[in-house]
Amino acid sequence: MRKTHEACAYVIFGSTSNLSRIKLIPALYRLEAAGKLLSKCRILATGRRPWDRERWLEEVRGMLEAALGDALDPAVQQRFEQRLDYFRGDITNPRMYDELQTYIDENPELPANIAFYLSIRPAEFGVVSENLSRTGLLTEERGWRRVVIEKPFGYDLESAQALQQRLTHHLEERQIYRIDHYLGKETVRNVLVFRFANVMLEPLWNRNYIDHVQITHSETVGVGTRAPYYDGAGALRDMIQSHLLQLLTLVAMEPPASMEAESLRDEKVKVLKSVRPIPPSAVHSQAFRAQYGPGKVDGHKIKGYLEEEGVPPDSVTETYAALKLYIDNWRWRGVPFYLRTGKRMAENVSNIMIRFRQPPTQLFRDTQIQKMERNWLVLGIQPCECLRIQLTAKEPGLEMETHQVSLDAGYRSQNDVYTDAYEGLLLDIMEGDRSLFLRYDEVEYAWRIVDPILRTWSVERDYITSYPAGSWGPEESRRLFDREIDAWRHSSDPGG
Repeated sequence: MRKTHEACAYVIFGSTSNLSRIKLIPALYRLEAAGKLLSKCRILATGRRPWDRERWLEEVRGMLEAALGDALDPAVQQRFEQRLDYFRGDITNPRMYDELQTYIDENPELPANIAFYLSIRPAEFGVVSENLSRTGLLTEERGWRRVVIEKPFGYDLESAQALQQRLTHHLEERQIYRIDHYLGKETVRNVLVFRFANVMLEPLWNRNYIDHVQITHSETVGVGTRAPYYDGAGALRDMIQSHLLQLLTLVAMEPPASMEAESLRDEKVKVLKSVRPIPPSAVHSQAFRAQYGPGKVDGHKIKGYLEEEGVPPDSVTETYAALKLYIDNWRWRGVPFYLRTGKRMAENVSNIMIRFRQPPTQLFRDTQIQKMERNWLVLGIQPCECLRIQLTAKEPGLEMETHQVSLDAGYRSQNDVYTDAYEGLLLDIMEGDRSLFLRYDEVEYAWRIVDPILRTWSVERDYITSYPAGSWGPEESRRLFDREIDAWRHSSDPGG
């Protein structure tokens, strides 16, 4: 059951950004359609463009038509548009914030509670928060004030620390909502329920029964128009430092004292603090990077990363990154966690794959069974939202032979209502539920894990392995596995 919430205003900085167009505005519309926005809720867009409210409504109609198509309900759209307004201003101009404060103070329709959504470049986070504070817009005299920040939170450990110092000069930690949309996905939210609401799993969830864990996020798309940003970031920063390490904490954490935000985040931080540090001498044995070259995706010829517009011809930025991590605590000591992500891969897939240990084979020593397959437990995040357990069973017939069977629990039926990750997270912000938002110490310890790798890679600029676009990445990354019999599992399907 969700918490109750009070009416609030969403003030969106960067309202014409791709994030706002593709995610924020459609998600707020869906909350309207679901009846989750209270009657007094308002949405105020800010931007430099010389628009008025009517021009902004035209823009929003285009956003919603592009995102929803035939699913757009005219009655819902009309209600939604009544909440919208537009405020013109340049976020780099301090006078804009004085005018914004006057607008808010003199507008009786705006609720006292305000969430400022910073859909802007990370370099501007500090400027905006400083000016909001200077004009008193972060003061909580009449209602709460919350600031929502999109990733990336820093470029490395040092920049993350500097950004945090600047933000906390104007904001309390409880006011900062570091959003990771990956944590809002339904199946990711379900990981905690799956783990802690099913008593049969807990006795098996440890080093005595689990051989290793694989966490994969692969994409068929390339860098597209994001090349200038992506070439300065790379796959390790873009996906592993944030999304995949968060998935690792959900898989590996101890049961929290309660599902309250701080209890949950305390346990996630304990996992990150327990990850064995990777010294420079171990980077090559525990990390691998590569870059996609020319290939084929869905039968279409694809150019390589170095041929993409905006990518320097001598770039060694990784579009594929894989890590092997160890968690040095009682539950997971000695169990490797393998994380990988890549662009221009064979499929769009996000999965958590848990491989159990080899069963004793002496029971079958006088039978035709030559090799016992190990069991898998698969948590499919996208595109297949599922829970799947792969077991060994006897084949029908007179001989003692085995095959793999799968116990499937499709997470979503055809009649289920689809919700985007942002819908739940935007509602969490209104309710003040910070469970799925990152606390600063989570961010810092995640950077501590990847920083040694980034430093080593930054000085190795002579060569980077390549893999064909449309493949499952470089075969050489298999060297991360502790044993030769292990390999990456690509699909949630049986035998995948």
